[in-house]
Amino acid sequence: MPTQLSGWPYLPTLLQLALALAIGLFVGIERERRQKEAGLRTFAFVSVLGATGGMLGQAFALLALGLVGVLIVLLNQETIRTGEGAEITTSAALAVTGFAGVLVGLGHTFTPVALGVVTAALLAWKQPLTGFSRALTEGELRSAILFAILAFIVYPVLPAGTVDPWGLIEPRAAWVTVILVAALGFANYVLLRLYGARGIELTGFLGGLVNSTVTVTELSDRASDSSAKLLEVTFRGVVLATGAMLVRNAIILGLISPKALASASPTLVLMMAGAAMAFFVRRTRVEGGGPDIARMSSPFSLTAALRFGVMFLVLEIAGVLAQRAFGQTGFYLVSFFGGFVSSASAVASAANLAAAGTLSASVAGNGAIIASLASAAVNLPLVVRIGRTPALTRRVAVVIATIILLGAAGVLIPSLLRR
Repeated sequence: MPTQLSGWPYLPTLLQLALALAIGLFVGIERERRQKEAGLRTFAFVSVLGATGGMLGQAFALLALGLVGVLIVLLNQETIRTGEGAEITTSAALAVTGFAGVLVGLGHTFTPVALGVVTAALLAWKQPLTGFSRALTEGELRSAILFAILAFIVYPVLPAGTVDPWGLIEPRAAWVTVILVAALGFANYVLLRLYGARGIELTGFLGGLVNSTVTVTELSDRASDSSAKLLEVTFRGVVLATGAMLVRNAIILGLISPKALASASPTLVLMMAGAAMAFFVRRTRVEGGGPDIARMSSPFSLTAALRFGVMFLVLEIAGVLAQRAFGQTGFYLVSFFGGFVSSASAVASAANLAAAGTLSASVAGNGAIIASLASAAVNLPLVVRIGRTPALTRRVAVVIATIILLGAAGVLIPSLLRR
């Protein structure tokens, strides 16, 4: 029976009509609930009309869209005549639904479904979107525009690979870090606006999975701009960023070289346990942000982002020069410097060398641990540079020292025992 049904010549047509009908009904539900002139049935008819035109050919598809345009004109004439004003949003939704129906008739599935879902979401989220846009300040809007320029205009035009004769400077790699600074600043700011001070913890963990150094920089800047009320949750965000960095590095190591992960896992687990203990011990309840959040400045600082990008570039050049000067014998030194720049890159490099047989699994595992230790250690001066948060500095110093001691013990003790 299923074989006979799949060979039925009318099945594709019925499936297309059913999909168009479903899209129209899905979008029309929201308009029906708001008691608009164009509701559930109107949107369903528009979508099916578009699908029929698409199945019959290009000329009929254009005719169907023209009929949708006539319907929109008649709809607005009626609402204006009754004193309700023009239905601009409903008219736009009808036009999009008509185009979605045409796409279904032409044989597409993903695009028309995505259009229907997005259209329904925009209609249903009217209040949150309106409230969010009206609450934006001029500075926040400028920040969004600057971030868009960095990510979508400047980055694509930068040359890929190195641009100097020595192969040291990679503009795109440095600019990615600049974009990360801006993106994490936006994420932190939005979470603070939506969830109060507790949003910092989520930013800390998710940001640590991407770049813990960038995340700690952003969290430290926020701590310096806020009262002591946010210090506790900022501390937990820094700890979470450090712990997330260890988790990420372990995943990278395991994906590329499972043997290197097996060698390094006891030490990495010890370091993660130290971060977990620091997160849960002496945990103080922090209420919502209140005035602290309201007084926070713009979520994006071009100067801070560029400054961090320059620092990244300088450290990257230093790491490459160290690798060239010392070769494989300086692997640990390279891992150390690489950890300051990007522990993920240093760990991936160590894992690749182990997978290729250039390094033993134990040496590669130790290199990954050293890179992680360097990445954790660089967080302390990032917090110290603020200067106005000594309580936060002391607590972060204790945590980082504990993680470093656990990591160093994990590397040194097995080496001593083998002797």
